[in-house]
Amino acid sequence: MTSPESASPSRPAKAAGFALLGVAAVALVIGVISLFGGGSDTPPVAEGSSSAPPPATTSVAESSAAPSSVPPSSAPPATTSAAAPTTSAAVPPPPVTQPGVAKEPVRVYNNSTITGLASKASDEVKANGWTVAGTGNYSQGTIPTTTVYFRPGTAEEASAKELAGVLRARVEPRFDGIESSAPGIILIVTNDYQGAAKSK
Repeated sequence: MTSPESASPSRPAKAAGFALLGVAAVALVIGVISLFGGGSDTPPVAEGSSSAPPPATTSVAESSAAPSSVPPSSAPPATTSAAAPTTSAAVPPPPVTQPGVAKEPVRVYNNSTITGLASKASDEVKANGWTVAGTGNYSQGTIPTTTVYFRPGTAEEASAKELAGVLRARVEPRFDGIESSAPGIILIVTNDYQGAAKSK
């Protein structure tokens, strides 16, 4: 006689458990759809705002959980599991440059006896976050050592000092022969060019 009484409380518990699983499944489906179907949300993530997609997913998942009249304590775990893939999808775009100094465009000139040295240096400059505006040869004289040149009193100075540190080169203000060249940093590489320091 006691078995029918004990069976009746377990049925509502089972029904509540199934309802909870249903809500979790709906939240997961909504999270997957928003992850793969939101093509218009991708550009803001690429700009560096990785926090924009999770709030959108959270509000959609919470609004779908509310109509099913499930206790609010069960809705956040489903939202968390749906938001986790969105956050990991936003992580892959790595930061290209170090924070702080703006990277000024660089023109790379070869003043050595090594063929293709300007091209090699250009690749290293790009790999370290600078834009290369052009490459070529500098034949108006002999530069004694690899040097990064900048226009004094401009934003080029801080960027040139940072680039010189990366390439283990000397940094100086522009001299008379290149003083009137187009704006930007000028890197003149010579036979002693060492390249970027290898980080371990």
